[in-house]
Amino acid sequence: MKVLVSACTIGCDCKYNGKNNRNEAVIEYLRDKEVISICPEALGNMGTPRPCAEIVDGVVMDEHGKNVDAEFRNAVALALEKIKDEEFDLVILQSRSPTCGVNRIYDGTFSGKLIPGRGLFAQALVQRGYTVVDAEDVSKL
Repeated sequence: MKVLVSACTIGCDCKYNGKNNRNEAVIEYLRDKEVISICPEALGNMGTPRPCAEIVDGVVMDEHGKNVDAEFRNAVALALEKIKDEEFDLVILQSRSPTCGVNRIYDGTFSGKLIPGRGLFAQALVQRGYTVVDAEDVSKL
């Protein structure tokens, strides 16, 4: 089984705040799988750390009010290009991210409130027919 996974969930310090989202359930699940990790923001040279970003009315904005939508969309395009010749049985992405969120994302108010929705990369992968799972749901697999 071949799995694409958000790099931050397996310990890569590529999260906006320079940390990671290491998830032991994801790491355990991947133990006997072929794994390719990815971080669209890192591929897009967005820097780590970087300002927090959320989707506001369909546009990615950072916490300072700067429109960073083009940078995020470019990062997603780079990630899609990197994996274009790969076949994956499953994709596991980090929760809540404006790039990788699968089931819920932050509401764009930078208040911590979550709403149903997908990040840009998650949405693109689903549209391409991949089975995409939220890292928080791996224990249900």
